[in-house]
Amino acid sequence: MTNPSGHHLPANSVAESYEGEFGCTLMDLRKLMELRAADAVTQISAHYGGVQEICARLKTSPIEGLSGNPADLEKRRLVFGKNVIPPKKPKTFLELVWEALQDVTLIILEIAAIISLVLSFYRPPGGDNEICGHIISSPEEEDEGETGWIEGAAILASVIIVVFVTAFNDWSKEKQFRGLQSRIELEQKFSIIRNGQLIQLPVAEIVVGDIAQVKYGDLLPADGILIQGNDLKIDESSLTGESDHVRKTPDKDPMLLSGTHVMEGSGRMVVTAVGVNSQTGIIFTLLGASEEEDEDKKKAKTQDGVALEIQPLNSQEGLDSEEKEKKIIKGPKKEKSVLQGKLTRLAVQIGKAGLIMSVLTVVILILYFVVDNFVIQRRAWLPECTPVYIQYFVKFFIIGVTVLVVAVPEGLPLAVTISLAYSVKKMMKDNNLVRHLDACETMGNATAICSDKTGTLTMNRMTVVQAYIGDTHYRQIPKPDDIPPKILELIVNGISINCAYTSKILPPEKEGGLPRQVGNKTECGLLGFVTDLKQDYQEVRNEMPEEKIFKVYTFNSVRKSMSTVIRKPEGGFRMFSKGASEIMLRKCDRILNKEGETIPFRSKNRDNMIRNVIEPMASEGLRTICIAYRDFDNEEPSWDNESEILTGLICIAVVGIEDPVRPEVPEAIAKCKRAGITVRMVTGDNVNTARAIATKCGILTPGDDFLCLEGKEFNRLIRNEKGMVEQEKLDKIWPRLRVLARSSPTDKHTLVKGIIDSTIGEQRQVVAVTGDGTNDGPALKKADVGFAMGIAGTDVAKEASDIILTDDNFTSIVKAVMWGRNVYDSISKFLQFQLTVNVVAVIVAFTGACITQDSPLKAVQMLWVNLIMDTFASLALATEPPTDSLLRRRPYGRDKPLISRTMMKNILGHAVYQLVIVFLLVFAGDKMFDIDSGRKAPLNSPPSQHYTIVFNTFVLMQLFNEINARKIHGEKNVFAGVYRNIIFCSVVLGTFFCQIMIVEVGGKPFSCTSLTMEQWMWCLFIGIGELLWGQVISAIPTKSLKFLKEAGHGSDKEEISRDAEGMEEIDLAEMELRRGQILWVRGLNRIQTQIRVVKVFHSFRETIHKSKNQISIHTFMTQPEYAADDELSQSFLEIQEENPASVSKSGTKELLLDGEAAPHDNTNNNAVDCHQVQIVASHSDSPLQNLETPV
Repeated sequence: MTNPSGHHLPANSVAESYEGEFGCTLMDLRKLMELRAADAVTQISAHYGGVQEICARLKTSPIEGLSGNPADLEKRRLVFGKNVIPPKKPKTFLELVWEALQDVTLIILEIAAIISLVLSFYRPPGGDNEICGHIISSPEEEDEGETGWIEGAAILASVIIVVFVTAFNDWSKEKQFRGLQSRIELEQKFSIIRNGQLIQLPVAEIVVGDIAQVKYGDLLPADGILIQGNDLKIDESSLTGESDHVRKTPDKDPMLLSGTHVMEGSGRMVVTAVGVNSQTGIIFTLLGASEEEDEDKKKAKTQDGVALEIQPLNSQEGLDSEEKEKKIIKGPKKEKSVLQGKLTRLAVQIGKAGLIMSVLTVVILILYFVVDNFVIQRRAWLPECTPVYIQYFVKFFIIGVTVLVVAVPEGLPLAVTISLAYSVKKMMKDNNLVRHLDACETMGNATAICSDKTGTLTMNRMTVVQAYIGDTHYRQIPKPDDIPPKILELIVNGISINCAYTSKILPPEKEGGLPRQVGNKTECGLLGFVTDLKQDYQEVRNEMPEEKIFKVYTFNSVRKSMSTVIRKPEGGFRMFSKGASEIMLRKCDRILNKEGETIPFRSKNRDNMIRNVIEPMASEGLRTICIAYRDFDNEEPSWDNESEILTGLICIAVVGIEDPVRPEVPEAIAKCKRAGITVRMVTGDNVNTARAIATKCGILTPGDDFLCLEGKEFNRLIRNEKGMVEQEKLDKIWPRLRVLARSSPTDKHTLVKGIIDSTIGEQRQVVAVTGDGTNDGPALKKADVGFAMGIAGTDVAKEASDIILTDDNFTSIVKAVMWGRNVYDSISKFLQFQLTVNVVAVIVAFTGACITQDSPLKAVQMLWVNLIMDTFASLALATEPPTDSLLRRRPYGRDKPLISRTMMKNILGHAVYQLVIVFLLVFAGDKMFDIDSGRKAPLNSPPSQHYTIVFNTFVLMQLFNEINARKIHGEKNVFAGVYRNIIFCSVVLGTFFCQIMIVEVGGKPFSCTSLTMEQWMWCLFIGIGELLWGQVISAIPTKSLKFLKEAGHGSDKEEISRDAEGMEEIDLAEMELRRGQILWVRGLNRIQTQIRVVKVFHSFRETIHKSKNQISIHTFMTQPEYAADDELSQSFLEIQEENPASVSKSGTKELLLDGEAAPHDNTNNNAVDCHQVQIVASHSDSPLQNLETPV
């Protein structure tokens, strides 16, 4: 067999010499792992003498594991291989350069430059300058004519620079992506037993012979054979394509394969194959060979110009692309991200416009030349003049292509990539590990977040704080002496044995800290309860080791309980159960009383207990768990008949477990609400617990018209008689749904799918979902952005997610929203800047060509401008750090155009300024500066100061406009926070320095000549004028410019009504103006109110008589007029003039400061709303109430 790891010979011979030390070879184990079910069991027992014997041959202990001796581990890696599948070789820098050279516009430019270069060396024999038209202006400048090659060479040099910059960006993106991949791989750890200790080991360090602890939710990292299992079920669909879960037992089917998912249960396995020798590794090795052939086919399919460039997610990772392909087969394909879709459309539109302009430029230049030479001057076309004419035509063609190069926004994909890559890097510091780049940007558009409760909104530190034992409800942990010894023993055994043995309480890491909870946090809370009762759970576990446990019914989302069966010393069996209290109590028919004796437990007692114990606990936000047991003394029952076994239980106790809300969550949820994002809690907990936690978090606020539903009720409301989900019914529920309790993963998936597929509302919802369990996979995949928990999350959930929350904290999701919006804004800033340059450069080149038969901006100059605005500007504007103001507006949504009216106002406003300046300089600059005109200069003539000033001014205007482009919502202060972005400052200063060098030193290649200090000052002054002009533009209200159209719509839906769009538009300058007006009017209003109060005192008696006509301040404040700030004072004064006393009303009323509708009585909630202010009048008819009106 060829050695897949590619070791050279000496290493191989070493491996073979070591191989003899183990009782089985690499090939033996590979062949063994290819067998399934009964064949495997037969082979293991016949050939090896059982699993224990295989462990002995591999020199490992089924209970203690490997010793962890480094020499032994290294030996195993040499013989059996490392647990790493080598990634596909990355593309070299030269390959990336070659790919960058495939750009069509660059190829055209290269060809044109080469033709220009060749023709510039060709001197026509006896070609008379006068006959062929002007080539150079005078005999003294004959030498200058020899430098005609410089322009062609400079264009080639510019193309090479652009190609290398593009290749370097691709290379760094690739490197970053690989870094991200390795970070994700490092994050994946697995439970391994070494030296009798259970440790979390990085997957890459697992070796053959390791004993692995397998549990619900794991993604198996290597092949192995099951030693001991509890109710273990595996999803092998990733290897076999069969969706049914396969039950694994040591005696029927013990083969566990890498890449498969543990869907239920737990167990221990001995690792028998790793890396390229595991079943997944063998498949990848086979795929690696065929992948290169497929790649060429793929390229042909995806070569879609701009669309291809704009997708920054084309990872070169062989494995990754393979996984993605699998995912596409398995689940519904996610649509292209919002931003990508809009950018692709916009880039295509701009590209088409640029192409038309460039063709027009070439046609006009050629026609002008032909008409001028052969019609007006009546020259004959002489054979010896042909090369000269061709040189002219090539020059025209180069100008045309350059116009196209400037018009096509190839910087867009670069800006997207830089912005996303920058955000992803920074998001890691904010505990967001982004697995798919586009998720970062999609998050900025999120309109809904469906969040888990435990660990995300709460701290996931469970503590038992109340208990109901022996007919007594303890509000605090009882003392051990208060509990009858028989009940105490049952509690301790019931918790210690019926919790996964991987759940433990360890001493605190720091002195005086809290004990560490390892494993399932609910079980840790229960084990903590045992410790609080001054008992030792470890002693019980030592007496009853895991191997002695007879059967385990592991917890799953259907059972919502866990049960463990043990043999009793005197014969028979005892089963301990624990689970959700209201579900467990239905299965109990007896309960232990104060003396520890069993008494009947009927439905009436159960209802009383739910009402008096469970509901009060739940309303305090406690999770209630019931602990019960059952004895089987007579004959052994049929253990597979679960429904029969899990009945007739005896209730021992009910405990209330507190999981405190994370202190930072209420503020984070308030931010989400301000940002226009609805947060919904989807939990498996009791509805009362869920409601209490949701109120503490701020998801529910008194006065909201919300729904809190249980899974059963939710399904009843959304399904028809046949049990099918109806979108119409779901559409009536989800807008008001805030809490979904006792929900199954299917309910979560149904809700997410329903919200995404819904067509009600102005735009499609963008939904983010958090999940940690294996069964959350479908919902995470269906969501626009899936967040998996980095700490509590299972491997399956992480695999299905887009972003991993490394701290399991809801606030990290809010940070992801902020970064996502920042990406969107960064792209908009870049667009605003680039389109201004595009519009100006194209119009200048086109008009200049039509009027002066030459472009005022030369090809190389335009390529330099292109480089500034594409590469440098994308770097400067795409790396702006986010600010909190991003969370003070609503999401843009899928259909919101990329270029808003405010941006269009800025683009056109600055374009007008720049065009006026450029044309003024082109047509009058020579007179203004008293220099020679550069217009209509002959071919190959030396650069003129006139056109150098035009070029220099043009570039400096772009440079200062780059500062303007930092703000896209009409803000006045364009320098706000500029010092926080070092990259921006460096780029602007660097570009300015380069520009000085080009003008002063660039010479002929850049068509420049050095300028005097005075000329430089004028250029700089005009450039700074951009900043002043920006202030003028921002002062013009966007609403008054109704004729402006947006561009870059997300979809071709009918246009949203114009007025509504105007309302959504963010124009901060206008807001400031309105705020000023409102303050003025409010001031006047106050004075008038005070005058009225005096008048009211004078006519006090009259006022009392009029009291029957009064309306309440409350009613007034909720009038529609109050909502529109501008009309506030006017409408208020009118009401007062009609009826001075109409603003008061008897009794107590609530005034809502935000002007929102009055809250109706809220039966579901008892929380106090701190936003409500009560105005109490001492006398029912007191006119003093009028003083409250200006609030």
